[in-house]
Amino acid sequence: MKAIQHLEEKGLLEPDPNVDAFLADNTFPLVDGTTVTFAFRGEADAVLLRHWVFGLPEDQPFERVPFSDLWVLVLELPEGSRMEYKLEVVRGNQHRLIQDPLNPNTAADPYGANSVAHSTGYQHPDWALPNADARPGEIHEHHISSDVFSGMRSIKIYTPARFRETRRYPLLIVHDGSDFLRFTDLKTVLDNLIHRLEIPPMIVALTDSPNRLQEYADDPRHGEFIAKELVPLLEDKYPLVGSPSARALAGASFGAVASLATAWRHPGVFDNLLLMSGSFAFTDIGDHDRGPLFDPVVKFVNEFRQEPAKAARRFYMSCGTYESLIYYNRSLVPLLQQSGIDVRYTEARDGHNWENWRDRLREGLAWLYPGPLWMVYE
Repeated sequence: MKAIQHLEEKGLLEPDPNVDAFLADNTFPLVDGTTVTFAFRGEADAVLLRHWVFGLPEDQPFERVPFSDLWVLVLELPEGSRMEYKLEVVRGNQHRLIQDPLNPNTAADPYGANSVAHSTGYQHPDWALPNADARPGEIHEHHISSDVFSGMRSIKIYTPARFRETRRYPLLIVHDGSDFLRFTDLKTVLDNLIHRLEIPPMIVALTDSPNRLQEYADDPRHGEFIAKELVPLLEDKYPLVGSPSARALAGASFGAVASLATAWRHPGVFDNLLLMSGSFAFTDIGDHDRGPLFDPVVKFVNEFRQEPAKAARRFYMSCGTYESLIYYNRSLVPLLQQSGIDVRYTEARDGHNWENWRDRLREGLAWLYPGPLWMVYE
């Protein structure tokens, strides 16, 4: 009864509660510093919090307030934490996984949406919100023929506001580009950061794969497509700075593996990598425990660790401390630094999700490509 005792001690819940008043007087989850209180109202045999915080037991049971249909759970979340979750409502043999009915805050992903809770100290970044003063760039879709894949590939291209053929632009290639547009508001972020002069105007190629878990896991065809087909095509079509120092690859999760593998297989093409929550599983001895999907990833990362300096000169890496991948990402940082690579590494109290990756975009892009103060006369 710890949750109920906590609420009673805070004066939020009477021993004989008026549930309607309790719910009307508070917003949920109820945040008090690092203490977060979840509530659910409804008939059930059990209510559980289902979350994606590695290290915390995934079954977090609610307590039922006696003689009511109110269920409550109190968790401690460190300052600045952000957590995505769902509620599992159990009635008899029926188990329903739902969004939190009392919480309007949600985060979308390719599989739907989750409810979002955060402790004190987390803020939605203002540079990821629409800004009427920021001139918008444009998104153009192209269909290109790939000899490597023996078929057509769709590529979206972001061109910045005030795009001019007489200028030269750096190039950023983003894996899972369509998902970055949908779930990290990447176009809004680019528009805002360019407007704020935090990054220079740039050309951004947004790539997607119909079979990403295979192609992104160090499939040599993928690297060939990016380095030997896509980059030359973009250089023919757009006024790009013709130097590896002005080219970057970006991706999250398996997209980070694809970025690293492409740069490593094609040294001297990309000097910059932006890698978020990379699925960089490796082994020092014995087998890995992540299933056959990770077999080619582990093989690649084990080989990469023998010669990391081949890949690129500058790495921006980030990972959530609530991810199971945190060990692998932390372990790579000293290896890269010892190899003479310029590395910036950031951790956040978040999980393996798109809003975590969105929240790291400003730091990553501005560190790889710091923006000059341009004087524009029109």
